[in-house]
Amino acid sequence: MNSIEYATFFEESAKGENYTNELNHYVPLNLHRHQRWMKHGVISDSLQEQISKITSTQHWVLITEPWCGDAAHTVPFLIKMAALNSKINLEIQLRDSDSEIDQYLTHGGKSVPMLIVRDEAKKDLFVWGPRPKELQAIYLDLKAKNEIFEEIKTILQKWYNEDKGERIQDEILELLQGLN
Repeated sequence: MNSIEYATFFEESAKGENYTNELNHYVPLNLHRHQRWMKHGVISDSLQEQISKITSTQHWVLITEPWCGDAAHTVPFLIKMAALNSKINLEIQLRDSDSEIDQYLTHGGKSVPMLIVRDEAKKDLFVWGPRPKELQAIYLDLKAKNEIFEEIKTILQKWYNEDKGERIQDEILELLQGLN
């Protein structure tokens, strides 16, 4: 699906139309966060400049789900990035519906969001996800300490709010620069 179809699916999901599992209660809050970043998230000048330098078609496959808290904070920035250059074709796949996630596991798990950037021949150029490296290290440390899930969620949420999308942009910028 494209970003417009995903937005529609997300809004329907927030009304309880697409999920009936234990993760469904996260969707309305995630929709609010997603929409906030779509409205207020800003792509840095350096990343905009790097994206403008893309001259060959790139296929960006973004694997996600509306119930994912990390996705609520990162997917809007990825959508905004892809929209900056017509050479970028963005395809959004739902992790739980015939996605390619099994080829891109994180520590054996189907963590999302996951961004796969491919060239014109559909060869993988790089993979990013499921969260910025700094936050991933914090998350893994908290899990190793057997921190309770509610506390982990609070810490991650606070980090995303303070970061304002800067780390994901830095990481994507670095990955794109590495393609030159």
